[in-house]
Amino acid sequence: MNTPITIDMDSTIGDVTKRMLDKKISRILVTENEKITSIITEKDLGMFLLKDKSDRTLQQIPLNELARPVMIITQSEEIQQCARMMLENSIGSVGITSDDKGIVGIITKTDLVRDFAKNHQNEKIVGKCMTAHYSWVYSDVLLNKVVSKMSQENISRIIVRNKNEIPVGIVTFRDLFQLVMSMGPQRDTVFPRDFDSQQGLGKALKADEVMKNEVITVSYSDDVSKACELLLDKKINGVGVLSDNGELVGILSKTDVIKAIVTLN
Repeated sequence: MNTPITIDMDSTIGDVTKRMLDKKISRILVTENEKITSIITEKDLGMFLLKDKSDRTLQQIPLNELARPVMIITQSEEIQQCARMMLENSIGSVGITSDDKGIVGIITKTDLVRDFAKNHQNEKIVGKCMTAHYSWVYSDVLLNKVVSKMSQENISRIIVRNKNEIPVGIVTFRDLFQLVMSMGPQRDTVFPRDFDSQQGLGKALKADEVMKNEVITVSYSDDVSKACELLLDKKINGVGVLSDNGELVGILSKTDVIKAIVTLN
């Protein structure tokens, strides 16, 4: 487990967005009276902001509108039980409790991926664990269409293809957050309404102007533990999976690795 990074419940959405970007983290635990009570994840934050249509700025939205209770597990539980809890509750982290101290740490999908890379070599191949379906848009699609699709499909990343159907990049919530925070003093009036307005970023930028210009891939027959090492090394949540002829046939995400952990003997 890791020592959690925290923020006080009296903070705002603007505070937590900046903290996540500065620390390069995808979740943060929330404290009240110096005790950990809640959690906010990057995906929670992105979905909330895309769906919030109020006229409030980021600094006017209190954290308590988004924070949700932390699901917990004791230090003595097995790793597989932790993975099963994540899957059953569609969460990416679990609080670790000590009898006399409350929540003392956190285990994330990344921690379980690290455990798989270290302890389960040559046990599963990528093609048997990947998700065959993946969401995508064309590179010339306007940004408002990209974020609309991410919101509708409840996803935090989307593949970008060119007109030759070749994957050329990926757009994630973190890319959107960085775009907004780069606006400086203007940012409080930018997100999320600016993605919907006729004059805003959503109508001014295309997918290929926001995306990361690389889709990191592995092969269908690769060892999952090696793919886990790539996820950890590149600090990413998923990799594309290529067939023998180089076609993108699926995605292996950290969630797919968690599913693999649950099925281990």
